[in-house]
Amino acid sequence: MVLLDGRQLSTEILRDLTNQVAGIKSKPNFVIIIVGKDPASLKYVELKKLKALEVGINCRVVELSQSSSQIDVEDIVTQYSHDPSVDALMVQLPLPPTLNQLPILNLIDPKKDADGLTPLNLGKLFQKDVSAVIPATPLGIIRLLEKFQINLAGKQAVVLGRSSIVGLPLIALLEQRQATVTLSHSQTTNLEIYTKNADLLITATGRPNLITANYIKPGAVVVDVGSARVNGQLVGDVDYYSVAPVCSYITPNPGGVGPMTIACLLENVVKLSKLNS
Repeated sequence: MVLLDGRQLSTEILRDLTNQVAGIKSKPNFVIIIVGKDPASLKYVELKKLKALEVGINCRVVELSQSSSQIDVEDIVTQYSHDPSVDALMVQLPLPPTLNQLPILNLIDPKKDADGLTPLNLGKLFQKDVSAVIPATPLGIIRLLEKFQINLAGKQAVVLGRSSIVGLPLIALLEQRQATVTLSHSQTTNLEIYTKNADLLITATGRPNLITANYIKPGAVVVDVGSARVNGQLVGDVDYYSVAPVCSYITPNPGGVGPMTIACLLENVVKLSKLNS
């Protein structure tokens, strides 16, 4: 069994980005908008800002109150989306349940869409348009698989979770690499039938330790995107200690997909900065 170590590869990506930014006369300007005080989101945003500053990106976090109205949030997103000094923009998800996410994301200029979640960028991704900004987590997963020279052509890939942040973009990216893709979700019955046939299993459900050894095809590649806290401890979708002896490659959690998400997000920021200069 080989660990798909996201920390090492993300460090390499961030080092390369640091060198790229050092050669740019005008440093990239990146804005992150967060609504509310969710502790996990605040911590994640702070980490994104820290890594951005380390790379040399100017990063500003705009914090809005939990009670912000739909119009309040839309006005702020519109303001920064139209600001010519801003190269890249993202809205931290999830938003409070009182807010409608789609209209807010739609207000982001696709040319400043650091997270690749606007309808235009997602549409370009499915149309195999190379100008698409790819959502950071799926991009990070693909970069990790490529780093370890895991060939996807002709392989059976199963994706658990159908969010626009992870599951849906992954379908496009895996299909582009000639994998045969099955999408499973909360309404899928007899889940084991699908997962036990998977050469590659990517799970992003947020259901702690959902995947145990009996779900895994021997020799499969397992990528755990899930994140939840159980008794104060951070765990993923995969019961690591039962699954690891069965598979050929597996991501640690934490330390697998998370660092890759931040690295690829900042890679998108630098890409957009260059396009907008």
